[in-house]
Amino acid sequence: MTRYTDLDAMLRDGVVRQIDFPPPSCVEIMKREFVEYVVGESATCRYPVFEMYSNPRKAMQGGFISAAFDNTFGMLVYFVTQQIEMASLDLNIKYHRPIFENDVLTVKVRLKSQGNAIIHLDGDAYDEAKRLIASGTTSIYMMQKK
Repeated sequence: MTRYTDLDAMLRDGVVRQIDFPPPSCVEIMKREFVEYVVGESATCRYPVFEMYSNPRKAMQGGFISAAFDNTFGMLVYFVTQQIEMASLDLNIKYHRPIFENDVLTVKVRLKSQGNAIIHLDGDAYDEAKRLIASGTTSIYMMQKK
């Protein structure tokens, strides 16, 4: 199993190819930090919990937690397929406990199965104290290039 913690090394080794467009706004706004890619298996990213993501209790709003999963699932599918033509069929998130402002949400997602058109993934999110915050699953449809 080959592990990468540096995107530049992945480009140099041909694990991923250079893309000709900037990261989408949904990734930029969440300030995603790449942590690790285990080739063909998993990807891990970190997301700071800013005040702008918080509900009145100062906890990260569930939609932002869900978006962190969605951004990380999409990155893993891109790494595995080298294709951006994808669409989520579903995204299921179970919340276990809150994460509060000034913490960091670490999301690790795993490839469960890959067919010709549909990829199934799951993952977990933790706070800095390594407490489980949420779990998620998704099925992603790989669209045919036209």
